[in-house]
Amino acid sequence: MTGEAHSPRVLVLRALGLGDLLAAVPALRALRRHLPRHEIVLATPGRLAQAAAATGLVDRVLPASAPGRAVPTELDWTGPAPDLAVDLHGNGPPSHLLLQRLGPRRLFAYAHPDTPDIPGPVWREDEHERERWCRLLAWYGVRADPEDVSIPAPATPSPAPGAVVVHPGADAAARCWPPERFAAVAREVRRSGHDVVVTAGAGEGTLARNVAARAGLPPDAVMGGDGDVPFDRLAALVAGARCVVVGDTGLAHLATALGTPSVVLFGPVAPRLWGPPAGARHRVLWHPGDDDGPRPGDAHGRVPDERLLRITVAEVAEAVHGLLEPGPGRGVRREGAGALTTGLRAHG
Repeated sequence: MTGEAHSPRVLVLRALGLGDLLAAVPALRALRRHLPRHEIVLATPGRLAQAAAATGLVDRVLPASAPGRAVPTELDWTGPAPDLAVDLHGNGPPSHLLLQRLGPRRLFAYAHPDTPDIPGPVWREDEHERERWCRLLAWYGVRADPEDVSIPAPATPSPAPGAVVVHPGADAAARCWPPERFAAVAREVRRSGHDVVVTAGAGEGTLARNVAARAGLPPDAVMGGDGDVPFDRLAALVAGARCVVVGDTGLAHLATALGTPSVVLFGPVAPRLWGPPAGARHRVLWHPGDDDGPRPGDAHGRVPDERLLRITVAEVAEAVHGLLEPGPGRGVRREGAGALTTGLRAHG
């Protein structure tokens, strides 16, 4: 990697997934505003380069990744040390020391007993992801607004303007609502006269085609599957959609970032940690039962979480219709039998 010696650089570590990148937009925007003359370099997987560029907040990507949510073992940084390094990856010695080894003049990170030489605020387990990183920056004197989530709409035209987008996949089975239920919702939405597109990430083609077939959709209603949908095309689809129906995964954050109405299904992790901002354009569905803690289940489990399975086809269909056909009484909070279904309170 090269850069002009006179141009101070900020290195931001966020080597995770699409949803993680988009959840960091408020923090990235705050850094851009606070340091307008710095080059902002984002250490993140190379496959997210288009998405990072689309935020308008990153000057370049330094490809970096590790399995799951682990910390990369090294960064291919060359040239002068960063003027500032910012740990937006996690909290602990692996990410702290990875950045420290580059010799940055300043390092922003949460405090940890195993790296006592790094000052920082105290980590909180029960905190929304956007608020967590904005609070980190605020501790160092950088003003950040966790509600400042938007990214520019893409110039690419939508491949299916006005469609309802159904995304049945997620990184882990624990966050995947059953395909037959997604299909039932898609079938109901199509029956109501709306076009439906089923999206799939790399390796999710079989799942998406299964949902489309069960819903009676044509094969060309499926987008992606063999590989990730190119980000500009995916963003154009979501930006032009009437609504997105999705689990707790990256596409939900993309809908939030582009201001597209969404119905988001939560299971093992509470929406107060990862949900969209409160507002009438989003519906959050979650049934925690007796355990309404922040992480009542295993977000990386191999079977659908029991809280996710409590969400019914009828309530998802109702939430979708509430966004497609707003009217009196729509978007009002309803609670029953320990459940939370809301479009006005996204944080649980």
